[in-house]
Amino acid sequence: MLLKHSNHPRFGIFTHPIYLNKIENLKLTENLFSLEGKIALVTGGAKGIGAMISQGLIEAGAKVYVSSRSAEDCASFAKKMNEMKANSCVALAVDLSKTENIDQFVNVLSEKEDSLDILINNAGATWGAPLEEFPEKGWDKIMNLNVKGVFFLTKALLPMLKKNADLEDPSRIVMISSVAATSSNSMMSYSYGPSKAAVTQLGKMLAKDLVKDHILVNSIGPGFFPSKMTAHFDIEQMIQFHPVGRVGRAEDIAGLVIYLCSKAGSFMTGNYIPLDGGFLIN
Repeated sequence: MLLKHSNHPRFGIFTHPIYLNKIENLKLTENLFSLEGKIALVTGGAKGIGAMISQGLIEAGAKVYVSSRSAEDCASFAKKMNEMKANSCVALAVDLSKTENIDQFVNVLSEKEDSLDILINNAGATWGAPLEEFPEKGWDKIMNLNVKGVFFLTKALLPMLKKNADLEDPSRIVMISSVAATSSNSMMSYSYGPSKAAVTQLGKMLAKDLVKDHILVNSIGPGFFPSKMTAHFDIEQMIQFHPVGRVGRAEDIAGLVIYLCSKAGSFMTGNYIPLDGGFLIN
């Protein structure tokens, strides 16, 4: 359909007639980054980048379910979040590297909620060893958790993600990939980089298949963020790899995830977004 020219004083652009009235009555930034009333699941959501994301979603208004292999970590993080904001966080311990756990996990979640608005596929692990010594178990463990578990959990959660999704308010899936998905600097983590490349490609494929169901899928490629998984790296050395002159902070990853999951990000799908302080241009 051809667009008709509009001399609307605010925009002065070509405006489709069906949107003109809506635009004229819209406060552009009202609730733009709010997640009030949304239900989210963050896998690996009790530690590291996952905890940063979980807290950000909670502060933006969402109720967040956090999963982790460690029941203790889950419970401790949920307690901390609920002290900050009552009834904002629920702990669900599960090992998502074992696909036999997924159906039971989804059943438990569906008993608590009949729908899901946001899925953050963050659970992951790494394994480092010299190339000549890299073990098969270091390949299988990482691929099972970082790729296989992500796919089958997402598949199992589709009915909940579709439940309330519509054109104006799509459901969201965010895949936490890594700059290792596209960088050739392996740092001896030979299964980690390929696993994150697979996560990124899986995100693009899911985005294409799920857009018809009003589910938006995007991937984020973090650079270095201090966490238990990256504790063996020297932070001062890692700063040298990031041209901005620092490593990642909680507000960096939380802010991008909130953007992608809120009204502000409702026209985004199928993208891979490096959040790397310039690592990939170094």
